[in-house]
Parts: sequence; C-alpha cells; structure tokens
Amino acid sequence: MENIKEPVTSVQAQIGRSHYRTVVKIDNHTLISDEPITIGGMNEGPHPQGLLLASLGSCTAITLRMYIDRKMWAVDDITVDLQLFEVDGATVIEKQLGFKGELSEEQKRRLVQIADACPIHKMLTGEIIIDTSLQ
Repeated sequence: MENIKEPVTSVQAQIGRSHYRTVVKIDNHTLISDEPITIGGMNEGPHPQGLLLASLGSCTAITLRMYIDRKMWAVDDITVDLQLFEVDGATVIEKQLGFKGELSEEQKRRLVQIADACPIHKMLTGEIIIDTSLQ
C-alpha cells in the first residue's frame, strides 16, 4: 500500500456497551448507527447496510446533478431508490432512478450510464482492499 499518501476521508466508529448504538465520525460530522430492535439494537440510527446504500445513493445523485447541470438540462429533481438483497450468497443492489424534468429517452439512457460511473459505484464494483490492523 505504498501508493496511498493522504486519505480521501477519515471515519471513526466507536461503540460502548450499549447494544448496538455506534457513534460514527466522518471528517467533521457525527451520526449514530444502530441495529433494529428485532436483532437487539435500539434502532437509534440507520444500520450499516443502510449507510452503505446511503453512500451509493447520495454519490449517484450528486454525480447525476453535476452532469445534468453541466449539460444544462431542465431537471428539477433527481431520486435514487436503492434496495439491498442477499441472493444465493451474493449481495444484489437494485438502483432505480427518477427524474422530474424534460428528458428524452436518449438522455435518460445516458443518465443510467452516468449513474454507474459515480465514484462509490466504481469502488463497490471494483477491487477493494481492506487492511485491518491494531492501533
């Protein structure tokens, strides 16, 4: 991992004895992650899988907005709906895009391609190396 110089972002997750409330610090922001009551959590925040989808969804929406603005297309609203499934031992994410505005079918097809080019999508579908160590 000699090529890594500066982190793109820094995240810290800290959990005490509370089941399973976790304080997550992302750069200068703080949020709570938890598990649903059905599996022992207190449901005080989104569960980790939801946070993963939130990352993909927000990245997709931002990437689409940047592209649409650059093209000066008349789109007032972009919606990205995501669902995560476990199918035959694989993780499947379904992503549906919605737009409020004037778009041709050709423009919509192009936006599907752009959605798949967002950095988080590329990260999740590319090679990921997780190097775990002790502090």
